[in-house]
Amino acid sequence: MTRQILSTLLLSATLLLAGCAGQTPSPAADPESSADSSAAATETTAPAYITADDSFTNLQLDTPAMPVYDSYTIAERRAKNLPTQLPQLTPYKDGKVAYLTFDDGPDDKNTPAILDILKENDVPATFYVTGAHAELHPDVLKRIFAEHHAIGNHSYDHDYRKLYPAIDGFLGEMQKTDDIIKNIIGVRPLILRAPGGVIGNFTSAYPPALAANGYVEHDWNVSSADAAPGHPTAQDFIGNIDSQTDNKDFAIILMHSSEGHEETVKALPEIIRLLKAKGFSFGVITPMTPQPW
Repeated sequence: MTRQILSTLLLSATLLLAGCAGQTPSPAADPESSADSSAAATETTAPAYITADDSFTNLQLDTPAMPVYDSYTIAERRAKNLPTQLPQLTPYKDGKVAYLTFDDGPDDKNTPAILDILKENDVPATFYVTGAHAELHPDVLKRIFAEHHAIGNHSYDHDYRKLYPAIDGFLGEMQKTDDIIKNIIGVRPLILRAPGGVIGNFTSAYPPALAANGYVEHDWNVSSADAAPGHPTAQDFIGNIDSQTDNKDFAIILMHSSEGHEETVKALPEIIRLLKAKGFSFGVITPMTPQPW
């Protein structure tokens, strides 16, 4: 009986050892699998945008594709005795970069269609929005933000009578729009575009006042002319951008995303295709983006 028990125990031990030897290692025990998991986790948690710190010391970036925002409005910075003026920033420029910029939105038709095209082509862009349109279509503004495009300030309602008689009116319109944008997405832009551009609109008082309030303005050096009179077509816009980007390695391209710009939506896939064919990558406007002139 004792011999039978010992034999049974010996056989059980042998089978147990054989079973352990035949187990497949768990994924956590696989070094390559662990590395893949870590890389995936890093990719998932990579920041979609940069938020300025209290003293604006973290804004000198080395990428043209990372949006930049501030967690405070100008009024909130003043209330906290924080600086409102940006430090001296070195413009970032590397390779051939195109900046697709869309003014006057968001609306609930053309802006979502543009976002669909950008997503399909994996291309970032910059949307200069008005406060009035942001109030009307907050969900579209949230989508722009969530899909990692840059948002810029384009005044409350594009009314030149409020913007250009005096700098105080201009700043009031911009700060009003800052408040609206921040209430919707939780941050406010540091970039803006003056409606109509600065030429013929800004006096000598405007640049220092914008700098004192931490704003960086960018016009454009390539225009689709999609706001020109005479009902231009998608093919006109494609031709304009094609001819104006010849022999350029830096292009800030003006387009519009509001109602009435269906032809811009039609043109956009071909515009992206031709820019890629010319060797351009794509970026978003930030305080470090070079000026277009």
